[in-house]
Amino acid sequence: MELLKRWLGHPEEIYNLVKFKMGGYKTVMPKMDQDSLSDSLRVCYKYLNQTSRSFAAVIQALDGELRHAVCIFYLVLRALDTVEDDMTISLEAKVPMLHNFHSYLYQPDWKFMDSREKDRQVLEDFPTISLEFRNLAKVYQDVIADICHKMGLGMAEFLEKKMNSTKEWDKYCHYVAGLVGIGLSRLFSASELEDPVVGHDVELANSMGLFLQKTNIIRDYLEDQLVGREFWPKEVWSKYVKKLSDLAKPENIDKAVQCMNELITNALYHVPDVLTYLSRLKNQSVFNFCAIPQVMAIATLAACYNNQQIFKGVVKIRKGQAVTLMMDATNIQAVKTIMYQYMEEICQKVPSTDPSSAKTQQIINTVQSMSLPSGTLVSRTHYSPLYFSCIMILAALSWQYLNTVSKAAEEYVHTGEN
Repeated sequence: MELLKRWLGHPEEIYNLVKFKMGGYKTVMPKMDQDSLSDSLRVCYKYLNQTSRSFAAVIQALDGELRHAVCIFYLVLRALDTVEDDMTISLEAKVPMLHNFHSYLYQPDWKFMDSREKDRQVLEDFPTISLEFRNLAKVYQDVIADICHKMGLGMAEFLEKKMNSTKEWDKYCHYVAGLVGIGLSRLFSASELEDPVVGHDVELANSMGLFLQKTNIIRDYLEDQLVGREFWPKEVWSKYVKKLSDLAKPENIDKAVQCMNELITNALYHVPDVLTYLSRLKNQSVFNFCAIPQVMAIATLAACYNNQQIFKGVVKIRKGQAVTLMMDATNIQAVKTIMYQYMEEICQKVPSTDPSSAKTQQIINTVQSMSLPSGTLVSRTHYSPLYFSCIMILAALSWQYLNTVSKAAEEYVHTGEN
């Protein structure tokens, strides 16, 4: 019945869940025809679907040859990330692998059979991935190899290095996510689906990646603590506790929330760059690919802000909420409206006693002024109260069926897990 209560509070999401399941997903994530693919490329898309629940569908919705380039880009970086994550590989072996990984793209027989990670198939069958890499146009190869090289160097740098300052936090996020944004932007421009400025403006592209990565790091505090990973910068958490793990102690909950609010505020300062970046995109498939993760991120931060649950369990946005965002975020004005509304949600939760409240309010005002320069709020919902009442009655009568629909849609709406 808890699920029913959540739906009754958000009746428009019931409609969107059903619409999504009944074919609405084709608008933002149309199915790709695989009949014309070579055997090796078909295998690559199989690996894409196996290793990414959140990006596989939107990658396959990209137009033209860009789709294959981004697919291979993702798999190459997934293989690199699998090496970094594998704690069974000694540092003596791992560091040179990370440094040289980009060179393996040009070695037809290179593969790694000793990984124990869940995504090890991308290392064990790396020859198939590298073959399709070499089948790409040279302009795509150059981008992928360059980003792979830079990311490998950055990953090696942070293997034993903890993040003390916010500058180091930004640097780490640049290596693991900002470079992805930069690489994707260069691929967009190389495909000629987007203007050259999209690929040339590395600052905006970097912010796109940092916003997503910081959101994941903030949300995953407890999960990372349980496995001994620490990604919150000491410069921030040391203001509140002696050890990062102390934030999870019940007696420190107020300080923990203040620490998290400060990090969320830091992440929100990337939103103006995100809006500027998205406003430059012309191709619909590229826009959907870029916008959907960003609106998921702002919704996640709004759910996390001032929320003690981050230090007790899992905080996720509702599946109906995620589906609604995916279906709405198809143009820049819609994205601006979404950003405005989630900024307003955060604004309503800012405690006057929070040490970061002034900075939080400042960035909220900045984003809201960018989102609605005319000063007029365009609502994302267009349903009458009578319609909502009918939907609520429908929900009460058929919530078990909709629960099944919700689970079926889950594969489409995981936010930033892979």
